[in-house]
Amino acid sequence: MQHAVGAPLPPPHGPGIGHVGRPYQAQHPGHPGPPPIPPPPPGQAPPPPAQGRTGQPPAPGQAPQPGWSGTGPTPPPAGQGGGHTGHIQLPPGGPVPLPAPPAEPGTGGATLAVLLIGPAGAGKTTVARLWAARRRVPTAHVSLDDVREWVCSGFADPQAGWNDHSEAQYRLARRTCGFAARNFLANGISCILDDAVFPDRPVVGLGGWKRHVGPGLLPVVLLPGLEIVLERNAARSGNRRLSDEEVARIHGRMAGWYGSGLPIIDNSTYDVETTARVLDDVLARSIASPPAW
Repeated sequence: MQHAVGAPLPPPHGPGIGHVGRPYQAQHPGHPGPPPIPPPPPGQAPPPPAQGRTGQPPAPGQAPQPGWSGTGPTPPPAGQGGGHTGHIQLPPGGPVPLPAPPAEPGTGGATLAVLLIGPAGAGKTTVARLWAARRRVPTAHVSLDDVREWVCSGFADPQAGWNDHSEAQYRLARRTCGFAARNFLANGISCILDDAVFPDRPVVGLGGWKRHVGPGLLPVVLLPGLEIVLERNAARSGNRRLSDEEVARIHGRMAGWYGSGLPIIDNSTYDVETTARVLDDVLARSIASPPAW
């Protein structure tokens, strides 16, 4: 058995451990302690005093500091606690401030939070991911559907019937996305979120996102024509593919964003790269003149 190098362990305490009055080394004859220091010969100076953590002897009149024996965890530096798990502590739900207008075309190097709104099949996730990847500053993309599908067992799919469980999981996913966005922003990383937010449900829709992220959130609506949305939805698979009737109903509700004051991008004739470039220009105008929402 190997033992740590350094000073011997202190005598154990507690009932049933060793015998009262017996030295620790006497209980373990196979591992004797360090030999006793012999007294200095007559006329010789005594050994130097014990050194502290810094390796220097204590100053005159100062109590000696305990040395580091190597038998325990390294103590943290002075003035630093050990309770933090990251290099930046997340503020408790503080509002996200609006970034200053960039000094170059587009959003430039601004750190901002974006909410991309649109119906199923509008291309929100694809555009948001490309816009985040093309920026020259750190930018994260958080998709509500991806976070919602983190629930592997007990997933409440609204396509099987909207109920209290699916509503609760949507709310939980939105709060999780909002926390992630604030965490990214607190560490200097921009964030773009995408969600199918309806204009006729402001409390759990746009108002909820404003509570989760802050008033500095920049919402943009991506709303192509119904034919384009139906075509893109038909190319989907799994639980993200909706019926044509459901797509038409969602698209009709999204039309309520017209006249809301939010910027709207009709990407019916745009490819993904063009849409991402237009999105960046729209966001730059939103920074210079924030929409009232």
